Amino acid sequence: MSAIVSSPASFSWRKLIGKRPALCVGAGILLVFLILAIGAPLIAPYDPIFQNADVRLQAPSLLHPFGTDNFGRDILSRVIWGTRIDLQIAIIGVVFPFIIGTTVGTIAGFFGGIVDALFMRLVDIILAFPFLVLMLSIIAILGPGLSSFYIAMALVGWVSYARLIRAQMLVLKKSDYAVAAVSLGFSRFRIMFRHLLPNAIAGSIVFSMSDAVLVLLSGAAVSYLGLGVQPPIAEWGVMVAEGQSFITTAWWITLFPGLSIVVFAFGFSMLGDALGEILGVHE
Repeated sequence: MSAIVSSPASFSWRKLIGKRPALCVGAGILLVFLILAIGAPLIAPYDPIFQNADVRLQAPSLLHPFGTDNFGRDILSRVIWGTRIDLQIAIIGVVFPFIIGTTVGTIAGFFGGIVDALFMRLVDIILAFPFLVLMLSIIAILGPGLSSFYIAMALVGWVSYARLIRAQMLVLKKSDYAVAAVSLGFSRFRIMFRHLLPNAIAGSIVFSMSDAVLVLLSGAAVSYLGLGVQPPIAEWGVMVAEGQSFITTAWWITLFPGLSIVVFAFGFSMLGDALGEILGVHE
């Protein structure tokens, strides 16, 4: 009996891996980074901010597999601890724009008319400015730091989600089940968020994976410019900026955090592609 029960399960997993390798690769990469973020205190071999002038600018070795920086700090430990900050940036930087944009798009698409016109004009105003320039302007006003970055992302990044959801709502509100819900006397709130939104949100979920890549790169760029995470906190963008002056003599300071950004972004991209196939969403 146990053999009969276990066979379909094992077959389904082989089928999933065989047909959607992008899902396994993307999820596997993000799982590794998640483990590094959670277990950083146990996994990192050294204190990420401890300075030791005796070992400064040492090339990769057995004691320091990723080498050391100009302050004698272990690059491997800083990359591992930096995973916590960059994972936080990718998640929080997407969650708030997702919530705001989904809410705005749902309301604008469902009600239409002047409500839709007002919200969409606001979207047009925000889109009239280059994304990074507008975000940097907001951070410059609020002051450097992660909190300012999250606020800037929330104020600027929601427009894409609003447009996606609005387009879906304009179509779905005319569907048969939406008309039936109105005929049954359901409240507008229930129709919007219980009946229409679950059917409209798939595209936004897939887009959020690609958006996480943009947020991660934006966070690294902002930190590189000195407006994001402040030293000596370990963050990949900060590490790339710190190693810029030593790129010809101590290439490892910039290489390994840069590779971490690339691999992390690749994981989100692969997962987004796989979710798009599963949910039937084509970007």
